[in-house]
Amino acid sequence: MEKYSFKNDYSEGAHPAILQKLVETNLTQTIGYGEDEFCDEARELIKKQLKKEAEIHFVSGGTQANLIVISSILKPYESVIAAETGHIAVHETGAIEATGHKINTIATSDGKISAIQIEKVLKLHTDEHMVKPKMVYISNSTEVGSVYTKAELKSIYNFCQENNLILFVDGARLGSALTSSKCDLTLEDMANLCDVFYIGGTKNGALIGEAIVFNKLDLNENFRFHIKQKGGMLAKGRLIGIQFSELFRNDLFFEMGKHANKMAEKLAKNISNKGFEFLTEPSSNQIFPIFPNELIAKLQHHFEFFVWEKIDEEKSAIRLVTSWATSEEKVEYFIQSI
Repeated sequence: MEKYSFKNDYSEGAHPAILQKLVETNLTQTIGYGEDEFCDEARELIKKQLKKEAEIHFVSGGTQANLIVISSILKPYESVIAAETGHIAVHETGAIEATGHKINTIATSDGKISAIQIEKVLKLHTDEHMVKPKMVYISNSTEVGSVYTKAELKSIYNFCQENNLILFVDGARLGSALTSSKCDLTLEDMANLCDVFYIGGTKNGALIGEAIVFNKLDLNENFRFHIKQKGGMLAKGRLIGIQFSELFRNDLFFEMGKHANKMAEKLAKNISNKGFEFLTEPSSNQIFPIFPNELIAKLQHHFEFFVWEKIDEEKSAIRLVTSWATSEEKVEYFIQSI
């Protein structure tokens, strides 16, 4: 029997509605580079959710979004503050450092950082012999599945404004975060509580694509030059515009996030009922149960997942990720297998 994967939320292709629209529009001729009618429509649909003026750009993936945004904003001597588990610090092959910008990392138990921790980093950097922290990078949801609440995001944003810092939110899994029962944020809040963020499509039912949103409009100046220079400007940009139009036409984006969370919640509840603990509190579509290594080895005969962290000689934390396409049947199968 073929193993079922809980490794990530992009193992499947794309939601059928997106594929259908791509087929329907396949022979429609448009101009290129994201200036077509489909990208314009997608921008307007997103702005309806934001309820404010913003500049929106489409790129193919999350690492590309992080790289282009951060390198376009920071001066050569400026750095970005992030959790030590942050995607830019761990899983992007030094992409940010390769553009000459240091990442000041903060140790954290749950993947989230606070204004107090950011302030400590600022106090350590006192003069021109050190890099100058200028940006704060957070992910919602984080790399360990936790989510920021409105109060937490507001606290960070207010601190950034008071200290002339730019707040950038990685939204690769924003669909899961905004539909989490532990999160009280909306897209409108995202428009008002950070300077720039992106909406992840790749990990929420699109084939590829992220929508970068500039709330602070002066940061957007000449941004298309940066997209082009970093290889992010697709000639067939319409392909991402079409997908985001479908994601936001009838709230498909949120429906898929809710489904992924529902499947993760069912896994977490049943795992907890069996007496197992978690590395971090289950909050989104990524959960991190702690299992005996012997059980992990047996589960690996039927499922694919990452062994995330060694707890001790006998136990490890694994990562289980659900998606818009995860079936309840497979979730039940995993629970029964335990």
